[in-house]
Amino acid sequence: MKKILYLMRHGQTLFNVRKKIQGFCDAPLTECGINQAKIASEYFKENGIVFDQAYSSTSERACDTLELITDMDYKRLKGLKEWNFGTFEGESEDLNPPLPYGDFFAGFGGEREMDFRVRLVETMESMMNQENHDTVLAVSHGAACAQFARHWEARSSIGRISGLKNCCILKFEYENGEFTLVSFINHDFAKA
Repeated sequence: MKKILYLMRHGQTLFNVRKKIQGFCDAPLTECGINQAKIASEYFKENGIVFDQAYSSTSERACDTLELITDMDYKRLKGLKEWNFGTFEGESEDLNPPLPYGDFFAGFGGEREMDFRVRLVETMESMMNQENHDTVLAVSHGAACAQFARHWEARSSIGRISGLKNCCILKFEYENGEFTLVSFINHDFAKA
């Protein structure tokens, strides 16, 4: 039986605006970020999407986003946290190396890329393998969403994705232990 995972990036934060590296460190949602979450919430309502379960990264920006989308109870999971960028946390994004990052941040106390990706995959599989998890919402982070999608890219029915805006929504089908990306929604937040 196919299950559905809606994986989202959190709304815009102060660090996003200031172009700061934001992994395990945290910054509050901006007014724009709050409005982005409300627009994403309307998308789910307008399309009659009801969640059996909801999950969030333990980061405040993800929890706040989820709470603007739904008032249902949810679980916070460390496995949904963003990439740990080590001593680059809170620094200017212009210090980032060119993509792909690979294991660059591990040399500065952060996570290796494949360790990060495995953490995400194991967390999502564990979530989806539970009973009463037919339609699940998970709010996470930009690099987390991108790495998870990249892991399942060969199974994607829409090809490679890029440009994951705040509050973008990735819809995955989950069956027989495998995820397939079937939809990628980057809302127009011009009015947010």
